[in-house]
Amino acid sequence: MFLAVSSATASPETGQGRSQVPHPYIGMWVTGDGHIRQELLPNGRYDEARGQRQSAYQGRYEVSGNRIFYWDDTGFTADGEFIDDVLHHGGMIFYREK
Repeated sequence: MFLAVSSATASPETGQGRSQVPHPYIGMWVTGDGHIRQELLPNGRYDEARGQRQSAYQGRYEVSGNRIFYWDDTGFTADGEFIDDVLHHGGMIFYREK
């Protein structure tokens, strides 16, 4: 079962109609070298920057337990796992930005 990051029955693409209940994984996640920055937004969307390229990838995501599933706007899909407040995704490790 997939859970949207906010309690709602709205479209993840628009976020319309969502009641904003903060999810513990919402926020900015960054690789150790700072090259890749992935922001998980409260409306079920993400925005990923790579180096100087802002918004290199954008799409929607859903969280199920400690798993995250991504659907990029171009059709690419991916997943990841949160372990001890660290995101493991695509062979990379992301840390919560403080």
